[in-house]
Amino acid sequence: MQWKKEWKPLALILGVFLACYYLPVDWLRASPRLENALWEALYLAKWYAQEHVLLCLVPAFFIAGAVGVFVSQASVMKYLGPKANKLLAYGVASVSGTVLAVCSCTILPLFAGIYRMGAGLGPACAFLYSGPAINILAIVLTAAVLGPEMGVARAVGAILFSVVIGLAMHFVFRKEEQAKLEAAGAMPEPEVARPLWQTALYFGSMVGILVFANWGKPAGDVGLWHAIYAAKWVITSVFALALALFLVLWYRVGKGQMLMLAVPVVALALLFPDRPLIAFVAGVIGLSVLTGRSDSGGELGEWFETSWDFAKKILPLLFYGVLIAGALLGRPDHEGLIPSGWIAGLVGGNSLWANLFASVVGAFMYFATLTEVPILQGLIGAGMGKGPALALLLAGPALSLPNMLVIRSVMGTKKTVVFVSLVIIMATIAGLIYGALF
Repeated sequence: MQWKKEWKPLALILGVFLACYYLPVDWLRASPRLENALWEALYLAKWYAQEHVLLCLVPAFFIAGAVGVFVSQASVMKYLGPKANKLLAYGVASVSGTVLAVCSCTILPLFAGIYRMGAGLGPACAFLYSGPAINILAIVLTAAVLGPEMGVARAVGAILFSVVIGLAMHFVFRKEEQAKLEAAGAMPEPEVARPLWQTALYFGSMVGILVFANWGKPAGDVGLWHAIYAAKWVITSVFALALALFLVLWYRVGKGQMLMLAVPVVALALLFPDRPLIAFVAGVIGLSVLTGRSDSGGELGEWFETSWDFAKKILPLLFYGVLIAGALLGRPDHEGLIPSGWIAGLVGGNSLWANLFASVVGAFMYFATLTEVPILQGLIGAGMGKGPALALLLAGPALSLPNMLVIRSVMGTKKTVVFVSLVIIMATIAGLIYGALF
């Protein structure tokens, strides 16, 4: 790792992150709408930095980097590429969200990783949509708060959408996919450095950290979801311990090195049991130092460099997108430049315009995982129709303005426009049908 070249972007990212994390906005008094939009942008940026960067994006960057290093291009092409079995490729991609439970921004490093490794455009887009859309916690919460029919419609619609959108993207850009297919035919069989089960356990430990560190608090204080929430950091620690063990056993990390990393993390966890984020940050720093040392070389050094490359490219775009989204639409129960009353007034009934408007607003607004349900509850109470509500549910969690900016940097403007348009059109149609039935 050439730190002489990389310290400036690292310092810039850390500076912006810390500025957002500690923004002194609480003491600012209410202002006219234009000025309030500025504060809403800053509030949203601060909230995003506190709630999503460390727990969501950082693990996602490490997973995406690991895909680029420990999963061969030939392997990705075999299971997700143009020559892959379509049933397998789209089946895996379309249900990924039930495992990942991530938001529209956290899925981006993972999508960029598999797409750049040669995954077919169709399966990659199905994965991009399904990751945040088919969140089992959000679907259960939707059924509990907005009714079982809405929960079922959201689940069925999201799975169907991911497949249809993926197939449509493949069809629209089939010439490019044909070129990928020809390239895949000339690709040699991958050399396997370690058994598949070892790689699966390694990735499973990182996905476990990502999922359980971000496990949201359920509405009730009883039941399985609450029990998991109460033990979320214990479960996260088990997955972190498994990752450390796998790195020592299979990835040539010395026992002494891992011990030096683990001792401070365990000590901080015991010293600050009510502030688990401190130990989590220490673990991230330790893993970064371990893999990012200039003399580490090999797979570990490449893992860190690939993860860092994703962070450099994605974080600035997300930052700009969050600021713009906050200024225009504000946060839940807080208005930006666009008054929430306008939105509620435009999405009543079940007209084509109401469903289209709900889809477009949902596509550009940023929704953190699970927040879309209470937002919709308030909008329905203000007169929003059930059709537009489903349209927003199907377009909102899967897209956002920050999300679009990053997608464009990965697969270009034309593909991004087609992908976003497909999501909006299908959400609108689904809303019309649901509104007519219910």
